[in-house]
Amino acid sequence: MPLIIGLGNPGSKYAGTRHNIGFEFIDKLATSLSARMGPGKGPFHVGKGNHAGHSIYLIKPTTYMNNSGDAIQQAVSWYKEDVGNCLVCYDDLDLDIGTLRLRPGGSAGGHNGIKDIINKLGTNSFPRLRIGIGNDFPRGQQVQHVLSSFSDDERTTIESTLDNAVDAALCFVREGIDQTMNKFN
Repeated sequence: MPLIIGLGNPGSKYAGTRHNIGFEFIDKLATSLSARMGPGKGPFHVGKGNHAGHSIYLIKPTTYMNNSGDAIQQAVSWYKEDVGNCLVCYDDLDLDIGTLRLRPGGSAGGHNGIKDIINKLGTNSFPRLRIGIGNDFPRGQQVQHVLSSFSDDERTTIESTLDNAVDAALCFVREGIDQTMNKFN
């Protein structure tokens, strides 16, 4: 039973920010699967959906981004799922706005949420879906950039990108990470 996980920060203060693109992704996926999100058995919200004969759990950590590993570790344990069957979606500064990249594993690439997940799970071998949020900001303004909202033009691109991300996640459920990478990278 795949776990599809979107990273972000809880609270209205962070809604709509670049750093919360993983939460927006889960919300869009939940809508497409008619899955209702609610409190889980740990520091996360969960929704259950079905696609192509597969049950899917959608996970949004209620920890802050830099402590995402606590929530993911508890979700993986609670649902007794192998980390190779978990797709983690998050923002990536190194990708242009609207770019999707899937990988079967790898380093944190400077993303503190992913770094915490790797530390808590003890492995970097879990599939990732990265969504580009761009890096057009002055030197030293990284935090301000990731916590900023998208412009109206960027928002149009992001909405289309989120639709593609939902398609990629459903492909992951049906066909696994390798086929999904071939189709969406």
